[in-house]
Amino acid sequence: MNYLEVNHLKKSFNDVNVLHDISFSVKNGEVISIIGPSGSGKSTLLRCCTFLETITGGNISYMGKTAVDTGENGKPVYAKKSDFKEILKYFGLVFQNFNLFPHYTVLKNIMEPQRIILKKSKEDAEKTARELLDKVGLSAKANAYPCELSGGQQQRVAIVRALAMSPKILFFDEPTSALDPELTGEILEVIRLLAEDHMTMVIVTHEMSFAKAISDRVIFMADGYIIEEGTPAEVFDNPKQERTRQFLAHYN
Repeated sequence: MNYLEVNHLKKSFNDVNVLHDISFSVKNGEVISIIGPSGSGKSTLLRCCTFLETITGGNISYMGKTAVDTGENGKPVYAKKSDFKEILKYFGLVFQNFNLFPHYTVLKNIMEPQRIILKKSKEDAEKTARELLDKVGLSAKANAYPCELSGGQQQRVAIVRALAMSPKILFFDEPTSALDPELTGEILEVIRLLAEDHMTMVIVTHEMSFAKAISDRVIFMADGYIIEEGTPAEVFDNPKQERTRQFLAHYN
């Protein structure tokens, strides 16, 4: 069973078609990088998969459960509320800009979602938070506020917050784009460690060498289409499509 199944996904904003007939799947433990030029639809695809945007057509399933499907009238129909709440627990999303609560300490930023959504006790939520903070080298920052952290530290906290919810899949939307180049490496290292732990991940990134090194599969998008998909060796070293070759020429 695939952890995520996306079939014939379409997304339009008014009369502008942004995603055209997108289909892909994600297996347990798989790391997929989505690459492509700005404006190709990569972030919109992630937002549709995490339901921050409503789809125009197609269907999305998690763990074999249909989250949204296109009805007979051609309009998307989302799962009933109780089922949808369970599906939302299957994934986590790490944003470009951290999205931490500025008035909460690091520890509370990580504990509150566990307590509200997973209904964990304070003790269990804190135990999980401290264990994960230690794993990313931030145990000493538990009582700090986001404004007291570097961008790289804030992004590590955002990753921990997502991991604390025990998702089946973790989505990253250009997790290093808001960081200075010297801070990028520490975030990529955290993601690399997650991959070694067999965390299932879908990563939208402009870091080509990183995508090549970490991915099981690479999806190249342009103009709202999946142009090419394959192993890193297939996409980076021997691309079949001219559009892929044009894009990658800028990174060689």
